[in-house]
Amino acid sequence: MSHRKFEHPRLGHLGFLPKKRCSHIRGRIRSFPKDDASVKPHLTAFIGFKAGMTHIVRDLDRTGSKMNKKEIVEAVTIIETPPMMAVGFVGYRETPNGLRCIGSIWAQHLSDECRRRFYRNWRNSKKKAFTKYSKKLATEDGQKEAKKKEQAILDNAVVIRVIAHTQMKKLNNAHVGQRKAFITEIQVNGGSNTKEKVDFAKKLMEKEINIDHVFQQSEAVDVCSVTRGHGFEGVIQRWGATRLPRKTHRGLRKIACIGSWHPERVAFTVARAGQHGYHHRTEMNKKIYLMGKPLSENPHTAKTEYDITEKAITPMGGFPKYGTVKNAFVMLKGAVGGPVRRSITLRRPIAPQTSRAMQEKISVKFIDTSSKRGHGRFQTVKEKHQFVGTLKKHGLRAAK
Repeated sequence: MSHRKFEHPRLGHLGFLPKKRCSHIRGRIRSFPKDDASVKPHLTAFIGFKAGMTHIVRDLDRTGSKMNKKEIVEAVTIIETPPMMAVGFVGYRETPNGLRCIGSIWAQHLSDECRRRFYRNWRNSKKKAFTKYSKKLATEDGQKEAKKKEQAILDNAVVIRVIAHTQMKKLNNAHVGQRKAFITEIQVNGGSNTKEKVDFAKKLMEKEINIDHVFQQSEAVDVCSVTRGHGFEGVIQRWGATRLPRKTHRGLRKIACIGSWHPERVAFTVARAGQHGYHHRTEMNKKIYLMGKPLSENPHTAKTEYDITEKAITPMGGFPKYGTVKNAFVMLKGAVGGPVRRSITLRRPIAPQTSRAMQEKISVKFIDTSSKRGHGRFQTVKEKHQFVGTLKKHGLRAAK
């Protein structure tokens, strides 16, 4: 539209209002997938940590596409997913006003990284969280009380959710910089009745939950995260408004008319300056390209059938501002909201698609592991030494 006089398309999407700072840093699940009684009980979510991005090469297997059977290059995000620890479960009953908690049953032993979550300042606290509960649970009276609460859940609950926390000690704390675990409720779907779900939750108690217990390769996931914060921004950056003409009086990067005289107020639909970024967002149906095992089990996680170079998923020099990926990881197609090191909540798709792209089986041919800090000419240190030769610093190290 080269010329407009009376009207123009509106600026920005009103579906994401209010654009204010999120009150929490972890991506929260506001709703879980619909339950299916025909399948076995299973978990529906997992928490990982964003390590960084790279790119891959693969053959597109999509009938009807012009790129079918051709190599394509795609950007991918690596999310490190150390095992989570199940520490309890909770039952909910249905009411006219939504789900209502019946009661929660916790494990007898909770790690310090989990108990840190219940304190603002762990160092100066008395560290008494769950000590009374643990002692009571070891007695007969405590066990009777727990069985009574469990029976109430079996009789009345419709929804069962496992309480689980991340294991921060398994991450590279020098980069992640946090020892306080993230605790979340993960809904148990499947099973013909509540007893099957409760039994499933009890078997997981005080045990590790691996990422491959929840997701599989070539599946789709929903990603809940808090985006990167940009602080206070003007209307050009925040809403995508067009700059005013060059000779405009009193500034260019603003909205010229913010409304009529009457009513005597600015409507919420008018683009205004304010907080940009650090918003909670849920992205639907992100494809899983690869499920990687920990370095202790498979030190060559980036090795493929076509690229037999023995290398790990961590690029040369480590992921910027993150370091080395030591645990299991998930490779997702495209970008994921939030900066590196931020916790990312993965959920089973709430609205699964049946398109060809979602049904496609992914086979990765090449994973780029060159340095992300510079131009990245080499895939491995060995390859660099073969090309560059022995440097002076290598001789000095050998002498020492």
